[in-house]
Amino acid sequence: MKKPEIPIAREGLPFILFCAFATLICAVFGYTIAAFLGLMATFFVTWFFRDPFRILPADKNALICPADGKVIAVKEMFDERFLQQEVVRVSIFMNVFNVHVNRVPFAGTVERVLFKPGKFYSADKHQAALHNEHCAMIVTTESQQRYAAVQIAGLIARRIVCWAEPGDRIEGGQRYGLIRFGSRVDLYLPKGTEVAVRVGGKVRAGETVLGRM
Repeated sequence: MKKPEIPIAREGLPFILFCAFATLICAVFGYTIAAFLGLMATFFVTWFFRDPFRILPADKNALICPADGKVIAVKEMFDERFLQQEVVRVSIFMNVFNVHVNRVPFAGTVERVLFKPGKFYSADKHQAALHNEHCAMIVTTESQQRYAAVQIAGLIARRIVCWAEPGDRIEGGQRYGLIRFGSRVDLYLPKGTEVAVRVGGKVRAGETVLGRM
C-alpha cells in the first residue's frame, strides 16, 4: 500500500502546482487582483491537502479514529451491504476545513475493497450513507473479527482515493486514503464494540480513540 512521506497528500500536488503556476503567470503579466486571488487559492489548496503528523494511541486494542471531523451518528443496526451482520455504525463528517487524509481504525488484513458509483448528496445527510458514491474497505482482524471502513463522497467531493488493496496487512493509524473537498467516513463495527464517542463530538484522525474492539 502506498505510504506518503511528505506532510502534503500527493494527490494534492497537481492542484497546488496548477494554482501556483496560474498565480505566477498572472503576476508576470501584471494582473494584480488575479495574482492575489491565485495566491489565496494556492494557500487554501496547500492547506486543504495537509497531512500532519499524529501521535497514535499506545493501546493496541484501541479503535483509532479514521477521520478528522464531527461524529454525526452512533447507531446499532443490521448491515446488509458490507458485513451482513449486526453492527455498530459510527459516522464522521468532514467539512472542507478538516484534514482529509484517512487512517486505518484497527490492524488486520484487507479482505475486500469495494467501490460503488452513486449520488452526491450532502455527506451529513442520512441518504448519503445509502446512495452516495463510496469505497468500502473490509478488514479481518487477527482475532477474526470483521469491520468495514467506508469512505463516502459528499456534495462537493468528487474523488475518493483508497491506497489499500485486498491482501494488504494494515496497522492501526496507518494512512490508507483520502477524499477531496468535504466528505464522510462510516465505520461498521462488530456488535458489542465499546464506543467511547457521542454524536456531536469532535474527533481527530490517528489520535482520538473511538472505543475498543
